[in-house]
Amino acid sequence: MSAETNGAPTPLAGITVIEFTHMVMGPTVGHILAGLGAEVIRIEPIGGDRTRKLLGSGSGYFPMYNRGKQSICLDLKSDDGIAVAKDLCAKADILVENFRPGALDRLGLSYETLAETNPGIIYCSEKGFLPGPYEERTALDEVAQMMGGLAYMTGPPGRPLRAGSSVVDVTGGMFGVIGVLAALEERHRTGKGQKVVASLFETTIYLVGQHMAQFAVTGKAASPMPARISAWAIYDVFETRDEPVFIGVVSDVLWEKFCRVFQLDDLWADESIRTNNERVKARDRILPQVREMFAGMTRDEIVAMLEGTGLPFAPIGRPEDMFDDPQLAEGGLEDVTLDSGEQTRLPTIPLQMGGKRPGSHVTLPSAGQDSRAVLAALGYSDERIAALTSSGAVGTA
Repeated sequence: MSAETNGAPTPLAGITVIEFTHMVMGPTVGHILAGLGAEVIRIEPIGGDRTRKLLGSGSGYFPMYNRGKQSICLDLKSDDGIAVAKDLCAKADILVENFRPGALDRLGLSYETLAETNPGIIYCSEKGFLPGPYEERTALDEVAQMMGGLAYMTGPPGRPLRAGSSVVDVTGGMFGVIGVLAALEERHRTGKGQKVVASLFETTIYLVGQHMAQFAVTGKAASPMPARISAWAIYDVFETRDEPVFIGVVSDVLWEKFCRVFQLDDLWADESIRTNNERVKARDRILPQVREMFAGMTRDEIVAMLEGTGLPFAPIGRPEDMFDDPQLAEGGLEDVTLDSGEQTRLPTIPLQMGGKRPGSHVTLPSAGQDSRAVLAALGYSDERIAALTSSGAVGTA
């Protein structure tokens, strides 16, 4: 049975995670595990992870993916810093890292080395590529999207376009979590840990697998999404008098409902387009009439008519709109105190477990704020902690 804190489910309570990460992919693994109740101790360099200070589109990385963690700063170029890291790993259930291939190995923190003293450790490496000809390359989310066909499918023909979030970083982190949880379950039976590797490139390939399968089935290459021939006649973003709205009519039953809701009696009376495939062939005849109708209505008028009908629809939201979304107000956002002291709300783990949502109020850790407490929990004396901090091997807030 799951333990709970503040009413939130914590199924991973009692699990300790040591995290050597930066940017998005690795921190995503730790954030999800922390959100499910694990104790996550994040190793940062002296002075803090540089991700904390990114500008522009990177300014949200740290607060989004590092909530609910403890922070300890270590100088991993010093013998004392490495010794502390090894002591932490010796008692950990899980290690997460997403540095370049071989970076931790050269520090004496490889899976093989750590498993000698901690055979139960589950070692999650988040990389650019799984083993193969590309595995030594440096990859980024955007590199993987470009290589793997996702950017090609997202932009219009001839203009590859990355997706509008770090979708491969985050999804690759999610696959890492899946591997970690599977390894934990196997450890229950065998008592042994293992190395789990997830990657950006292969994650991208999984995401575009539907388009590969389309080619395998039809013999025709998939067209980029903006130029695709949709499987349905009404499946698009429609302009209104103010803000656009997406509407999809994806079955014959919904076609009848669509026609009745918007009083399109002439279209419903046309028996030649009662089936989906015939409507797709008649798109050039159907869509101008539908677009003209929507152009004379407001978004809110259309939404009001569609609400409760079962027809798929979506106002076109912006990220900043989500703070006030009534659906997310029911547990989709959690209170967060940023390292500046400012209060905000950010997305919680998108799950419900036992009828409850993970998450509770969290404070984003400042760099090294938990160093002394983490070392004391390892059994270090006050004198030894003072020596480590004075030597610069350990940094504190």
